Amino acid sequence: MTITELLILGAAGIFAGILAGFLGIGGGTAIVPLLVALKYAPVQAVATSGLSIVITAISGSIQNWRMGYLSLSQVAGIGFPAVITAQIGAYLAGIFPPYLLLLTFGLLLWLNIFLIELPARLTANQNAEAEPGKLGTEAEQGENAQSAITNTSATSVSVSTITLSTTYQLPHNSNIFFHPTFAKIATGSAAGLLAGLFGVGGGVIMVPLQIWLLGESIKTAIQTSLGVIVITAISATAGHAAHGNVLWVVGLILGGGGLLGAQVSTRFLPRLPDRIVSLAFRSLLAILSIYIFWQAWQQFSNG
Repeated sequence: MTITELLILGAAGIFAGILAGFLGIGGGTAIVPLLVALKYAPVQAVATSGLSIVITAISGSIQNWRMGYLSLSQVAGIGFPAVITAQIGAYLAGIFPPYLLLLTFGLLLWLNIFLIELPARLTANQNAEAEPGKLGTEAEQGENAQSAITNTSATSVSVSTITLSTTYQLPHNSNIFFHPTFAKIATGSAAGLLAGLFGVGGGVIMVPLQIWLLGESIKTAIQTSLGVIVITAISATAGHAAHGNVLWVVGLILGGGGLLGAQVSTRFLPRLPDRIVSLAFRSLLAILSIYIFWQAWQQFSNG
């Protein structure tokens, strides 16, 4: 390994750690394309990414827990189903042709861009349908409240403020279609499968599914996702190690950088507006998907 490659891996690890803390994705979405660009086989890139994610996710989750932003019960409910499906994903990763693995990964990233926006769209539609009735009720209340005292007016303003503040996100733990227990199992199972199959930790699907199925805010989903990734990444890495796919030195270098990056980003995440975090997450997925599609075409053309 050359000094240049060592520096690239270290810098990539730090960058992946920052992404892990800010977006709850483990960093695999950045590490896998990098390792492929450095001419490692896709299955080795996936396996080695999993090792670095273990270190990064542990670092970020410990920091979130110390700051009181991590629910261990939520992590366990989502994480344990992922242990089984991660092994299935690790097995499938060694079967699929490299170009098909990359193509499927790219399509998954595009799907998640839609999943991130879906809860906001559903909430906006519900509010739009309720708006006519709300306006009529407010008009009647206005006619009957002209002689109200100042305290009553202040209370009305407070209630209106609360209503407006909840317009843009779903209530906590209010899933849209499924029972919460089933939603946790489905989220964890999908995350584990993707962790083993693509070496991404599962966060790219776990964050959208928590928002969509469990009604979590994006920040809570990110923090829980990073905790679950500790479980999924360990399971997936063990499966890949059994097949001899893990590059241990490369993974440890990436993980060391990720440890530092996650410590920085987990401290700043609570200060950022949800809208900025969501935009950053979706932008990252779009950029990476384009690169992954290009790599898939290269693999297919050279195969």
